[in-house]
Amino acid sequence: MLYQFEFRTYQRKFNRPLRTSHGIWDIREGIILRLVGENNRSGWGEIAPLSWFGSESFEQALDFCKSLATNISEETIFSISAELPACQFGFESALNEPNSPPPAPPCQGGEKSENLTYLCQEEEKRLSQYSGLLPAGETALQALQVLWLEGYRTFKWKIGVAAIEQELKIFQQLIQAMHKLCDREKAFLRLDANGGLNYSQAKTWLEACDKVKATPDFSASIEFLEQPLPVTHFQEMVELNAIYATAIALDESAANLDRIQECYSQGWRGIFVIKPAIAGSPSQLRKFCKTHNIDAVFSSVFETEIGRQAALNLATELSVNKRAQGFGTDCWFDDNHSILDFRF
Repeated sequence: MLYQFEFRTYQRKFNRPLRTSHGIWDIREGIILRLVGENNRSGWGEIAPLSWFGSESFEQALDFCKSLATNISEETIFSISAELPACQFGFESALNEPNSPPPAPPCQGGEKSENLTYLCQEEEKRLSQYSGLLPAGETALQALQVLWLEGYRTFKWKIGVAAIEQELKIFQQLIQAMHKLCDREKAFLRLDANGGLNYSQAKTWLEACDKVKATPDFSASIEFLEQPLPVTHFQEMVELNAIYATAIALDESAANLDRIQECYSQGWRGIFVIKPAIAGSPSQLRKFCKTHNIDAVFSSVFETEIGRQAALNLATELSVNKRAQGFGTDCWFDDNHSILDFRF
């Protein structure tokens, strides 16, 4: 079967630059694609590359889209190279998950008061199932208050950006702030180093996390330390994961399906943070996760609503635990593009 293929590029500017150990990121670029099949049935997909994380670059993805004919077959889609994992995700999503425009976000004016209350309660419940991303540095303290009021109960904070002494001080303030906010409920903090620590620093962070975990009657808990060391230091992360009470989660080390399979074959049975939009073929990822029953947390790469929905569909299907999923990223943009914003 042939599909009519169309695509458009987009740019989204972050409300404030995202600071990680990889550097500063201020504009998200991507590609929205549409496949039109029988009966003019449209399927939408998104290519949201993250080259510094392990996917193809935006330029490579764009060149690939330009190289395709106006009409393409399923065979073409399923033969996309593993070197283009974001393209694999985008095209398969459009093929297998035809999308309709997402509903209007809740908690907006115009509804009757009783409906508004119900919608806001439902939104808080939904957000409690996601991990809200805090900015690096001291601004995390103010962002924590805002995200808490919105309904988040799991938070992710970027570390390895400033001096470790400074970040450890802010860390203690964050934990205390979370503890004060808690009222007969648990709050969780994830630390994400993006591979920016050395071995000694990783031990220092894990020791600090273990102290928090060992504190009795403390409502704030450390869920895991994400990718403390560079990808090339896999064995050291295996070692640290066995020594400390605080779990380590692999992120950059599990950037795509090939890397996930490699880590698993080398014995990793800990947490995988999987970003579906850059992981590669959804069908192959689905097969691997179901076969091996891995402990996975699914996460965003700041895609639009189009890619986000496809990623969430996978996360819902493949999650084998009750961990919050890493899709609390809406507040980093002023817009929230839906299919309606990409008329062809």
